[in-house]
Amino acid sequence: MSGTGLHTLQVGHAGPRIAFLHGLFGQGRNWSTIAKALAGPRLDQARALLIDLPDHGRSPWSPEGFSYAAYADAVAATLADAAPGETWTLVGHSLGGKTAMLTALQHPELIDKLCVVDIAPKSYGNLHRFTGYIEAMQRLPLGELTTRADAEECFEESDPGVKAFLLQNLRRDGDRWHWQVNLDIVARDAARGADSQIADFPLPDDIVPFDKPVVWLVGADSEYVRAADSEPMRALFPQVRKVAVKGAAHWVHTDAPAVVIETLSRLLRA
Repeated sequence: MSGTGLHTLQVGHAGPRIAFLHGLFGQGRNWSTIAKALAGPRLDQARALLIDLPDHGRSPWSPEGFSYAAYADAVAATLADAAPGETWTLVGHSLGGKTAMLTALQHPELIDKLCVVDIAPKSYGNLHRFTGYIEAMQRLPLGELTTRADAEECFEESDPGVKAFLLQNLRRDGDRWHWQVNLDIVARDAARGADSQIADFPLPDDIVPFDKPVVWLVGADSEYVRAADSEPMRALFPQVRKVAVKGAAHWVHTDAPAVVIETLSRLLRA
């Protein structure tokens, strides 16, 4: 990684420490609602750290290709710097969920508890789910934009929620617009097809299971986690407890925030 570290936002000033990792094209602030609820109205029930992963938000871009191992090392360094000598509950969704799993496996001394949100420790084959988003972002004529309203009008996405989520990555410096997310590295990885590193989940041969509490939050209506994923998940995380959230799809913390807040509150108190 280049730069001096990952960009973070802090919520709360007392209580157990909990850190949040977002998914592809996301930012740490995607977890703001959950973090504020856990910290409580006096902000003294938990100390949350919202992390922008490498190549996302205001964090540095990777100097080479995508690497989960590098992402996990960057997260571990950020946690160690934020609270030297302390341990964390680490929460990750999708891309952030894979990064959280690898962080716990590679740096177990930093992680006390883990929550993996709607992702499994496996290869998903390719990034075909995201190809349309990537192409729409590449087609946006950044040099012709004057206002954010121009971007909203030109951006080729019919789902307003998806459009708003992707356009949160659009930033203006002076009179010039640019993507804050490292779109080039994601597009190159998507072009690899079945060799996509983002879709994969490579593990070192000598990996040791993470034998601490793990909550596996999955959307009951999501296609990202299958019954067959339970065995490899338990092999890596022997104390895993799977929680299927009714009425939730892949974005569990958006579809069922109350359930996620209660689940994480219990995990923190455990």
